[in-house]
Amino acid sequence: MLRDETPDEARFRADVAAWLQANVPPALRHSTVRPPPADCMPWYRSLARQGWVAPHWPRAHGGMEATPVQQVILMEEMARAGAPDIPVQGLNHIGPILMKCGTAAQQAQHLAPILSGDIVWCQGYSEPGSGSDLASLRTRAVLDGGDLVISGHKIWTTWGHHADWMFALVRTADGAAKQHGITFVLIDLKTPGISRRPIRTIAGDDEFCEVFMDSVRVPLHNVVGELDRGWAVATTLLAEERLRIGAPNQALKALERMRRLVRTLPPDARNDEALAQAEMECETLTASFLALAEAEHSGGSADSSYLKILATETVQSILDLLQQVAGEAASLREPLMLEDGWLDYSEMFLQARRLSIYGGTNEVQRNLIAAKVIGLPPMAGAQARRKE
Repeated sequence: MLRDETPDEARFRADVAAWLQANVPPALRHSTVRPPPADCMPWYRSLARQGWVAPHWPRAHGGMEATPVQQVILMEEMARAGAPDIPVQGLNHIGPILMKCGTAAQQAQHLAPILSGDIVWCQGYSEPGSGSDLASLRTRAVLDGGDLVISGHKIWTTWGHHADWMFALVRTADGAAKQHGITFVLIDLKTPGISRRPIRTIAGDDEFCEVFMDSVRVPLHNVVGELDRGWAVATTLLAEERLRIGAPNQALKALERMRRLVRTLPPDARNDEALAQAEMECETLTASFLALAEAEHSGGSADSSYLKILATETVQSILDLLQQVAGEAASLREPLMLEDGWLDYSEMFLQARRLSIYGGTNEVQRNLIAAKVIGLPPMAGAQARRKE
């Protein structure tokens, strides 16, 4: 942390650090994977009772309405304390979208259970053969009286096998533009016709799953926005998702692993140099996040594409440095148990490969920047990428 803090911010940091030291479950400290629901959700509810589970939510909807600096302080202290990850699809994705686009009834039904941890959400966007080209999705919904009848297949659904509800994109009509005819809908995963199958990743976790829907009936009052016009809702959600992916929390966790590793090794100038490089990259990301979060906090708009690129590639870069410092130990699959928790060399490194893919691949983000910021035609942006 290189920036100056006000006395109030310094007091907040001290309060956060003390509370985390007393309340993070020792068995979960510095866990690389998100703990299973039986372990994770009690921690989620502990944060909720403390009032810190949704720092970016407005107070009117039960959040903390934290300033961007307070949000970063929470991230920094949670990384230092080894606090485990919690499910964020409700907090970072559907919650903010319901505040912006949902009906009063939808907000009343869903926001409070997200905050309390009584309901867990997942995101039904990606499909086989329809990942980065989201508008080409093939999950169909047919209007039948007061219901949509949905059939299709979603994939790479984070925590989909643990979730209670899913927000999803479905095709309800065909039009000249493939973005037309897409509807944004909320689906209770207890509805008959839904089956789920976990996917194990190269890191050994099963964070993802496939969701199959066979004639699943969803009431029309679960549509967010207008029927056939869900693309605007979907892209609004993606902008919010990329801003949150662009937060430095994962980079801070990677940096903390780097610091803990260096402390276990004999003094070496090369390791100190690698750590300094990691700290500099993390500070650069934090400053960039603060700039965009401040703009959003002040009521402006934030172009989150470049932040998503910077954040995900910063995490990967820090973990590359971690592998270099670890040397031969980088090949170990089993983490070491230190006095302050687990220290892994490879698990987070493997998990981080996915960061530049989800939320819209970094290649797609570069194309968006080329088109929207630089003003290049879309194909010119793609050609520029191929020449990098």
